[in-house]
Amino acid sequence: MESQISHSGYKLDELSAAERERLAKRLSSEERRILLDHGTEPPFCGGLLDNKQEGVYCCRLCGLPLFQSKAKFESGTGWPSFFQPFDPAHVHEIRDVSHGMVRTEIRCQRCGSHLGHVFPDGPPPTGQRYCLNSVAMEFFPAGKEPKPDR
Repeated sequence: MESQISHSGYKLDELSAAERERLAKRLSSEERRILLDHGTEPPFCGGLLDNKQEGVYCCRLCGLPLFQSKAKFESGTGWPSFFQPFDPAHVHEIRDVSHGMVRTEIRCQRCGSHLGHVFPDGPPPTGQRYCLNSVAMEFFPAGKEPKPDR
């Protein structure tokens, strides 16, 4: 079976349950609560909220690039916010009706980890605000980001 590759060159094949669990063993209890149990970190406390370095934000569980620093903006919400993904195919959107609201949850396309939510109140050019949990991501400075699979 041929691998599913994104336009930016990364494998998007769904991880097996065994591979996902192997990767999850290295997560802290807080990372597991957010990534695997769909939790949310408190606002204004995430380690990547004030990060201003150039680079790429990747999925904490599987390492798939999710957002670039050039798409990050200050939303005032208390969570790292971006106006567009690294590659649209890397982020999976799901209708979320929990907590008495209708929202759009975002998950990593490859491993299914919960990342946060996307809202239609972001800046141009997309008008989108991808609101992420810091703990759901790992930051790689420019030049040290994961390389495409092709």
